[in-house]
Amino acid sequence: MHRLIHSRKIPFRRGLFRAVACVGVMLSILPQAPAQAPSQLSDQARGQVDQIARQVLESTGVPSASVAVVKDGTLAYAHAYGNARLQPPTPATAEMRYKIGSISKQFTATAILMLAEKGKLSLDDPVSRFVPDLTRANEVTIRQLLSHTSGYQDYWPQDYVPPFMLTPVTAEEILTRWARKPLDFDPGTQWQYSNTNYVIAGVIVEKASGMPLLRFLSSHIFEPLGMQSVVNIDQDHLADTDPTGYMRYALGPLRPAPREGKGWLFAAGELAMPVTDLAAWDIAMMTQRLLKPSSYQEMQKDVLLKNGTATGYGLGVAVRNQAGHRMIEHSGEVSGFTAENVVFPDDRVAVIILTNQDAVNASGQIARKVAPLLFTGNTAVVAEKVERARKILEQLQQGKIDRLLFTDNANSYFDQQALQDFATSLSPFGASQDFQQTAEQGRGGMTYRVYRAKFAEKVLSISTFEMPDGKVEQYLVSVGN
Repeated sequence: MHRLIHSRKIPFRRGLFRAVACVGVMLSILPQAPAQAPSQLSDQARGQVDQIARQVLESTGVPSASVAVVKDGTLAYAHAYGNARLQPPTPATAEMRYKIGSISKQFTATAILMLAEKGKLSLDDPVSRFVPDLTRANEVTIRQLLSHTSGYQDYWPQDYVPPFMLTPVTAEEILTRWARKPLDFDPGTQWQYSNTNYVIAGVIVEKASGMPLLRFLSSHIFEPLGMQSVVNIDQDHLADTDPTGYMRYALGPLRPAPREGKGWLFAAGELAMPVTDLAAWDIAMMTQRLLKPSSYQEMQKDVLLKNGTATGYGLGVAVRNQAGHRMIEHSGEVSGFTAENVVFPDDRVAVIILTNQDAVNASGQIARKVAPLLFTGNTAVVAEKVERARKILEQLQQGKIDRLLFTDNANSYFDQQALQDFATSLSPFGASQDFQQTAEQGRGGMTYRVYRAKFAEKVLSISTFEMPDGKVEQYLVSVGN
């Protein structure tokens, strides 16, 4: 039910992600009508988003993607691509509901924070206050559940649906099997992703609030935010008008993915919704609409281990700084679906990608490429810088540079030995298949930019510094990912 791509190498959904090469029959990838909200992106930016989404779907073979962009704190663009269903071919639309997997954990964590604001519980309460018969429940805190530092073993580390998960289960049965056995480590001493933590947290929400988890989420979150299309896939099916989830065996054809038995997704990955509903949630996070500022601070604060080591994780969200921008992120996966939600709350920017195939990182690839487009008001400038950086790389592959583009320092760096080494090591790659800017920030009175160049057999990372007059102070090339 989980994967994180930005902050660390973490379980993809439920366990260690085993990369799946997606080849075979390529699906037609046709853009569909955007959602009803008027676009606030320029024609050029929309075109770039469309191109990125189509290219990633084509290269991965994922059937469809639903994409939303939040800019300046409002929904700026919502669009869907590809086929939501293969038989009969059914074009995806932005109104369709996709399963969001472990992004659901943000909602469970928010429910806990709401109850804390009402004095119903404290983040530092021991788990034993609500579920007394779990292993070392007097030592494990609610905060450690939400931050994955509890030590309770994950009940679903696999990247497929094991046979026992095809039959219904209750939260109590999950806890009996996985939360009443010895801990994997002492509480607060390690970070280890565990869906079991959130099943316990969901039970705590129900006991502290006196109502079922989904009723609490509906009345306190979904209804106030106008999220009218959310469905609880732990108990209900998606409609015939929503996407089908797909999977592959190795490099084989796409096949309908099996559905987990009722109860297995409780509080950890149980939600499905349109991409626009998730955008409404992100906007509420930016405006701090549902919680007190202090609660949002708790949610988005990097939790430390007992030895002071940062985990890169808050309460239901990954936290980090990317290219000088504070980023709140989580990804998710359940059988047949993957999702990526990236929020830059201080910049009032978010990118949400929902796809209908599991065990492939198409959603993360699209998000990584779209996000940099949103940090400049002039996408033409970005395109110009990207094109110049690409041409410099092509020249270096030939052992040449246009020295008028570079500062004295950079020209000194690119002596004959440097040009020879650049040409010898880079020319075998040929022309780049894809060249994108991935980061930008100010530093030392210059603009620092990072580019990603993809070749047939190699990915390169290019880091540059540009002076205010436009001259290049640095152009370094290394192996990327």
